[in-house]
Amino acid sequence: MPERRLAPSMMCFPTLGLDRVLADCAAAAVELLHIDVMDGRFVPNLMLGTNYVADLRQATDITLDLHLMIQEPGDKLDWFAAGGGDWVSVHAESTAHLQRTVERVRSLGGHPRVALNPATPLSALDWVLDDIDGILLMTVNPGYAGQALIPQTVAKIAQLKAQLVERGRADLDIEVDGNVSAPNAVAMAAAGASTFVLGTSAINLVKPLADQLRAFRAAIADA
Repeated sequence: MPERRLAPSMMCFPTLGLDRVLADCAAAAVELLHIDVMDGRFVPNLMLGTNYVADLRQATDITLDLHLMIQEPGDKLDWFAAGGGDWVSVHAESTAHLQRTVERVRSLGGHPRVALNPATPLSALDWVLDDIDGILLMTVNPGYAGQALIPQTVAKIAQLKAQLVERGRADLDIEVDGNVSAPNAVAMAAAGASTFVLGTSAINLVKPLADQLRAFRAAIADA
């Protein structure tokens, strides 16, 4: 079973004071930093671009978790220097050449994931399972923080986990993104999720971050 990882969503933190955020993430042994890249076309928002990613690489040794919510991400992997152990999620809905794109991530030294929107069927994964290290299931429609959980996505996590076990790929990481509060995360973990994107529903910016991260990890430990 894949290890459980925390991936705080960096778009939820103010740029001022980022050094303190990164120090708290390191103190809580956070495994990944989730970077939401949006182009205003694939999703109706603009967020975290190339300069931000480059600066973050210089500021921390924590592994980056790039979530490319952009059209034709395969053409833009070099923009973000995607590779070198990064996790890189590309949406099945965003490209006509999904297998080529995930293979490109692998060739650059990254861990490829395929991301699926809530209404996208799991069958979109059928012919790329051998090419990826994980799947990102959106539990809200992508584009904005602060949305309510789409309840049926928890059953989708469980269905994906069962299919992976049946196909001998239980090693694949299942990441979840969207209203991953501690109570929701317990249900997601029980369903088979192993990496948790922590945004506004999980983190209160006026409370000590490291303590919140440790408490979240404890909450899902036995799920």
